[in-house]
Amino acid sequence: MKIILTQEVSGLGSPGDIAEVKDGYARNYLLPQGFAILWSKGAEKQITLIKRARSAREIRDLGQATEVRSQLEVLKVSLSARAGEGGRLFGSVTPAEVVAAVRSAGGPDLDRRRVELPGHIKTTGSYQVQVKLHPEVTAKFSLNVLASK
Repeated sequence: MKIILTQEVSGLGSPGDIAEVKDGYARNYLLPQGFAILWSKGAEKQITLIKRARSAREIRDLGQATEVRSQLEVLKVSLSARAGEGGRLFGSVTPAEVVAAVRSAGGPDLDRRRVELPGHIKTTGSYQVQVKLHPEVTAKFSLNVLASK
């Protein structure tokens, strides 16, 4: 099934891209969530509008992305989570929790979908977290996971 993405979907593309996906994936996930629309000749016009808006936004955001990267790289982010014996967490750290920890540490607001964790964080310790701010700009910062009392 041919679709046009309206939002960024990891592993598939960014807004305005035309993708060929399996029917069930499109019908059951992409279309109901609003991540895509069905491809048609009339939708071609929408593609150009989406791409034009995206290109204008990316040009404007490149400077801002480097500024946010410099803010993140000097930030000391710590997150406290419930832990048991030996520093093993009850559950794991999610990107939403990382975004909240960055915000509470005085950092900028981030999109949780752009946070890339190094695997599953299930123990206390220090981890390197990546944030893809822009197609050309990726920020890295240190996340310290502590056991809460």
